[in-house]
Amino acid sequence: MKALDLIGSAVSNTFRSKTRTILTILSIFIGAFTLAITSGLGTGINNYIDDTVSGVGASDAMTVTKTTENAGDPLAGGGEPAEYDPDAVSAGIPGMTVTALTPDDIETIEGIDGVLSVDAQRNINPDFIQFDDGTQYVASVGALVAGQTTVLADGSAPDDDATEYEVALPQAYVEPLGFDSDADAIGQTVTIAITDAVRTQHTIDATVVGVTEEALASPTGSSILINTALTDTLFDAQSTGIPADEADRYSSATVWFDPDASADDIEALKERLADAGFTGTTIDDQLGTITTVIDGIVLVLNAFAIIALLAAAFGIVNTLYMSVQERTREIGLMKAMGMGSGKVFGLFSLEATFIGFLGSAIGAVIAIAAGTGLSSVLSQTLLADLPGLTLIAFDPASIVGIILLVMAIAFLAGTLPAARAAKADPVDSLRYE
Repeated sequence: MKALDLIGSAVSNTFRSKTRTILTILSIFIGAFTLAITSGLGTGINNYIDDTVSGVGASDAMTVTKTTENAGDPLAGGGEPAEYDPDAVSAGIPGMTVTALTPDDIETIEGIDGVLSVDAQRNINPDFIQFDDGTQYVASVGALVAGQTTVLADGSAPDDDATEYEVALPQAYVEPLGFDSDADAIGQTVTIAITDAVRTQHTIDATVVGVTEEALASPTGSSILINTALTDTLFDAQSTGIPADEADRYSSATVWFDPDASADDIEALKERLADAGFTGTTIDDQLGTITTVIDGIVLVLNAFAIIALLAAAFGIVNTLYMSVQERTREIGLMKAMGMGSGKVFGLFSLEATFIGFLGSAIGAVIAIAAGTGLSSVLSQTLLADLPGLTLIAFDPASIVGIILLVMAIAFLAGTLPAARAAKADPVDSLRYE
């Protein structure tokens, strides 16, 4: 019997006992469906995190702050107030402060082995943003460093190479400022006000070039995003009346390192920064805990799916054992006509594998349909505040992997009854009643 004949015979023999085979396929379907859904859940969430990682920063950069004993904690040490630090500046989070970096600190960081370049982060605190003579709204300023992106609802991000003042508005500001839609805001001129050290208010006009969506790890969140030209102008206006050495104080700095650096190299760079009195934080440090928790949850869910598949494996064993029992005389006849033990073993193993394929394929197809539909509904309802999130996403390679895994489990489950059939004595089998 040729290989194709063996496969054809295995497929046709699978449905000799339709009810028993269908029940076995259903048990496999449950495990495969669960495994596909949980895998898709992990893929969807991790894809969302990966998409928003570029909003936190580039993979070859780290955020560096000055190391302080009670940095950012106004009530450090069991509720005791933190000691006043005249060098403290806002960390960009309400109530949080860090010790300011000075130009000398920036120079020190630049001289540390492994640092390619340093970008200092300026703090800009505008009074309000306004369109025409409309309502004035409080706004904070966010900034992108090279390698960062933001999620755009319309338009484009401000161009740091442009000499004109450009701004991207958060989507939440579009309607309150008086625009009919995101597209309507593009090209309009808004006014940003900022007060200097001597309490003089300056106003600067800027062109709206984009509208940003709020994302999980957005660098700007609900802040306006401005280009370099506008940043410099606002900072100079804010610094009016402040001595130069006091004006050049930064909350943090972005340190760029070799993009091919290994994990050990990055850790070594962090240690050198720590020795110099600074703390370095990479994207992995910021999002590593989140992805670890998600992967752990998905792993637990996958474990339940594997348990279901193992239970289904016993169903395969039972199905094939019954099949071997019912076809004892047929097996004896096949052997008497010259069919070797290896081909008999292969025939029953192929039947088990085919059952596994049917159950897993049906489970994967229905999981994709159900998961896609559920994600679509959730993205418009419960998850509407997380634009860009596809809760359950399916990676073709993962689906193929799940099908192959289930087929492998089915094959292993079928080896025992297949081996029994292969060892059957043709004479005794033909006499079997």
